[in-house]
Amino acid sequence: MYLTAGLHRSVQKHPDKIATITGERRQTFRQLHQRVAQTAAALRALGLKPGDRLSVLAQNSDRMIELLLAGWWAGLVVNPLNTRWSPSEVSYALRDCAAIALVVDDALMSVALALESDLPALQHCLSLSENAPPAGYKPLEPLVQASVPIEDVRSDSDSLAAIVYTGGTTGFPKGVMLSHGNFWASLVGRMAENPNPPEFVTLLTSPMFHVAGLGRMMGQTIVGGTCVTVPVFQPGAVIRTMAEEGVCDLVIVPSMLQMLLETPGFDPQNLPRLRRILWGAAPITVPLLERAMAAFPGVDFVHVYGMTETAASVSSLRIDRDAEFLNSARIRSAGRAGLSAELRIADENGQEVPRGTPGEIWIRGTMVMKGYWGREQDTAQAFSNGWLRTGDGGTMDEEGYLYVKDRIKDMIITGGENVYPAEVEDVMCRHPAVQSCAVIGVPHEKWGEAVHAIVVLRAQAQVTSAELDAHCRQYMGAYKCPKTVEFRDALPMTAAGKVQKTALRQSLAK
Repeated sequence: MYLTAGLHRSVQKHPDKIATITGERRQTFRQLHQRVAQTAAALRALGLKPGDRLSVLAQNSDRMIELLLAGWWAGLVVNPLNTRWSPSEVSYALRDCAAIALVVDDALMSVALALESDLPALQHCLSLSENAPPAGYKPLEPLVQASVPIEDVRSDSDSLAAIVYTGGTTGFPKGVMLSHGNFWASLVGRMAENPNPPEFVTLLTSPMFHVAGLGRMMGQTIVGGTCVTVPVFQPGAVIRTMAEEGVCDLVIVPSMLQMLLETPGFDPQNLPRLRRILWGAAPITVPLLERAMAAFPGVDFVHVYGMTETAASVSSLRIDRDAEFLNSARIRSAGRAGLSAELRIADENGQEVPRGTPGEIWIRGTMVMKGYWGREQDTAQAFSNGWLRTGDGGTMDEEGYLYVKDRIKDMIITGGENVYPAEVEDVMCRHPAVQSCAVIGVPHEKWGEAVHAIVVLRAQAQVTSAELDAHCRQYMGAYKCPKTVEFRDALPMTAAGKVQKTALRQSLAK
């Protein structure tokens, strides 16, 4: 159960098949295998030992894929860093995990050069660039070229593979410790429900500092599929790349899917090889899902649910195009527990609640993290009798289908009634003038909290707050309808495509 096993398998089965595509650069599995072994040798020659932390601040590329695999080949613990972080946030993570080496690409070098100097554990600063690096950085490529491949350490399944930091939207981010076995359990569970055919060409739209992008890359490596990378998500460039490379598999968040559909001149017929779209990380509104399914009538749509602490997804739902299903409540489900995952809905005391009753989603299984790096108290609070407390609210029906309501901390309590923002957002987005929406709670003297909506309208569209209120009252109780509506040009987003509700709350507080 080591994460380079898939690379060994793929190079044995189809060594000359294309493994990675980045721009004009293509390499086979044979070439990737060689590059990984040489890169691992270069890292070990610098003095890095099994268990040392290797931090990577880089956009998606074939070189980043090589580096991550090389870290595991050498027995290191990789730490892919959020590319949207400020220098102080990056410095915090490097100091927190005591990174021995940091590798940076051209696009993020300006951030790296602004890092704090108080990083006592950091011994090596390396550049992924093919150009001359700035002072204080060594170019990695000459070291790789000069290295003789080393043997894979083939870490055991309990060995720590990665420290992946949470978004840090509240307080300091926490380093989630994921072992080789955690990732393998997640990958096997995911592929059992949604197999990855080796002929699939996958576009890595999710950044590889996120478990969705990291897991998708590993899944392709295991089955011998092709990974196409783009450095950042830009709808026009993504669409062109998908058409040129014959992409047939896409893992995406709903906000990205919406941007693709609204790109000027977008024509789904230019993507004839597209076969599957998986989405997760944030809830999708039914109107957006219906629009996407209409645009891609021959494409499978799959909803996956999981989190960093579970090495990606633990449940999935393939959307059935049957009219009865599309008109049922199950279209909003996140599916049933995947292979090796147990799910339950628990109350405040940890007792499982009756089916259909709201509570907190708890997860147990071999994909669940080892804990939070250096945070014993946080780790203890996250677990109860072997179950991971997710902090997500949800329900489960009689047949075991999971319905994710929202983050419990995002739930709004108004006049003693619970309101889940995702439900209100879904209703708001059914209005033809609304492009996107975020709902948060704001203080209210009478009700404790009031429902507040931040709305982005479609181009040239117009609508009033009163019209949106009337629209909402058709679909849900008055207490759930926004008491106030604010119109903005855009919503603040994380690099993983989630709405930054903390930033919205902070701006309103000011």
